Amino acid sequence: MSELWRLSAAELAGLVKTRNVSAREAAQSALERLDAVNPKVNAVVAHQPELVLEQADNVDRAIARGEDPGPLAGVPVTTKIDTDHAGFATTNGTRLQENLVAHANSPAVDNLAKAGAVLLGRSNSPTFALRWFTSNQVHGRTLNPRNPKLTPGGSTGGGAAAVTAGIGQLALGTDIGGSLRYPAYACGVHGLRPTFGRVPAFNASSPERAIGAQLMSATGPIARTVQDLRLGLAALAAADLRDPWYVPMPLEGRAVPLHAAICLRPGGLQIAKEVEDALLDAARRLVDAGWTVEEIDDVPAIREAAQLQERLWLGDGFEALADMVASDGDPGAHAVVAAARLKVKDLPADVISRSLVRRTTSLRQWRLFLDQYAVVLMPVSSELPFPDDLDMQGAAGFDRVWEAQLTMRALPAMGLPGLAVTTQLVDGVPVGVQIVAAHFREDLCLLAGEATEARGAPVSPVDPDF
Repeated sequence: MSELWRLSAAELAGLVKTRNVSAREAAQSALERLDAVNPKVNAVVAHQPELVLEQADNVDRAIARGEDPGPLAGVPVTTKIDTDHAGFATTNGTRLQENLVAHANSPAVDNLAKAGAVLLGRSNSPTFALRWFTSNQVHGRTLNPRNPKLTPGGSTGGGAAAVTAGIGQLALGTDIGGSLRYPAYACGVHGLRPTFGRVPAFNASSPERAIGAQLMSATGPIARTVQDLRLGLAALAAADLRDPWYVPMPLEGRAVPLHAAICLRPGGLQIAKEVEDALLDAARRLVDAGWTVEEIDDVPAIREAAQLQERLWLGDGFEALADMVASDGDPGAHAVVAAARLKVKDLPADVISRSLVRRTTSLRQWRLFLDQYAVVLMPVSSELPFPDDLDMQGAAGFDRVWEAQLTMRALPAMGLPGLAVTTQLVDGVPVGVQIVAAHFREDLCLLAGEATEARGAPVSPVDPDF
């Protein structure tokens, strides 16, 4: 079997554009890898091999005509089941949408295709993208390729598992509460949540989302190298008139001093020793790369921001969501709704307007704070990746997960970018750090991420040995 699937997206695109390999050869290699390992991990839940090869042939024909195929020429990319991909169902992991076939691509999927990517297949997600664990009653359970006893993360768990197992060089995902960053962390790869408004988003197959979800969700890439995240972001960030929130900001901002902050315990979060060690190690890596790093006690009102995220997410349409979860019957989604009901039962009728006012204050605080530092290092999660289905182990299990994911929940309330960088394995379990920067300064996240990655990261892709 050809091992082109092992290459990074940047390496593969370079070979395809220079005609050292064909896009068809790359696609065939990806399909062979999918056939070989996907039955073990169930990361990709739908694909059409003939369509994959047709896309690849189109890239090769464009190159033969002397045309620029795009920066992702021939690179296999998976798309998430909550994002419209024409000809495939946008199932969102629920039986209620099994037959909701998209007739047009979302802007992000279109942008990948325009950049020359080959859309490989659909990656799994939990029901309604509600969990940091990936299973549903339509497509089944996704396993972590490094350790099947650990969650692959969620909600872009299928995408992260695919990238880790060598099924596609990039995965397209979404993040409203850690759904790009946490799966990357759990699987030992990298994931970038871009700034709100950076990557255009829209699902024509579905009704408009509630305003809270609109303001907090971001679409972005998961990859095995930070360079590939940079390449993926550049492709995804192309303009699309269908998203009125899109902002045409440059990908590179003004030069700033390489001054980072490190916050070990944001909001008083109690963190595992392995997480603290990873953060301190990442700080040393940045210093070695020429950065200055200042340890700080806390960041602005992160627990208040997490509460804002809860209220903007749950305060509008919760009962409709609860009804859909009840109709679907997925036990994981039911556990989330049951716990969330306690959080929303006493919310005032004007919770959304109140939260939007408070959000303005939080945005101002964080903008002023992030003007002092190029980036801030903080935990992705307070713990190493969870045992799978920990959130279904009663109230204690759910509360443990909810608290551990404080930073995952808080940052989307302000629409901030965040990069999860994997740094090492602890007894075979991945750990890493989160790098946060100001709005539309993904370039600073990536710059710090590349310096961190260059000084050590877990080997990937991996062969699932279970």
